[in-house]
Amino acid sequence: MDSSEKFLSFNLGIKDTAIIPLQQVTEILPVSLNEVCCVPQMPSCVIGIYNWRGEMLWLIDLEEMLGYLPYSYGSSFVSKMMAIIVEKEGKSLGFLVRQIMDIEEFNLKQMKPPSPELVPQDVAPFLQGYFINSSEKMIINLDAGAIIKSPLWSIND
Repeated sequence: MDSSEKFLSFNLGIKDTAIIPLQQVTEILPVSLNEVCCVPQMPSCVIGIYNWRGEMLWLIDLEEMLGYLPYSYGSSFVSKMMAIIVEKEGKSLGFLVRQIMDIEEFNLKQMKPPSPELVPQDVAPFLQGYFINSSEKMIINLDAGAIIKSPLWSIND
């Protein structure tokens, strides 16, 4: 039985790498921030609403939600981001990330259990575990479903 799975890898913060299972990814698309409609009185990690295939798609700054510096921090503000569209139980959400890296394969048997002391505390509830890659770097395995079910979004149900 093959226990390897394909994951989409992307940058998280300055030095971290995160992955989400490819099967949870609906689409990847470049988003120009001036096409995003801001929504007042939302958590700061909520960038706004984007017209995706004629539907309203909520976009979130995944890094800010997970306790990293927000994209707007500093002078490296970028107007074009990559959105990873994920879907769970009929709900779609767009994760804005700086850079998509690759599609990688990991053996699920080599996934280590989440350990709170290794990751920022905001990341822990959305962590499935982590892998150590060939260059001894920790790769954070995020649970897109847990992010979609976050209490932050219950206001727009």
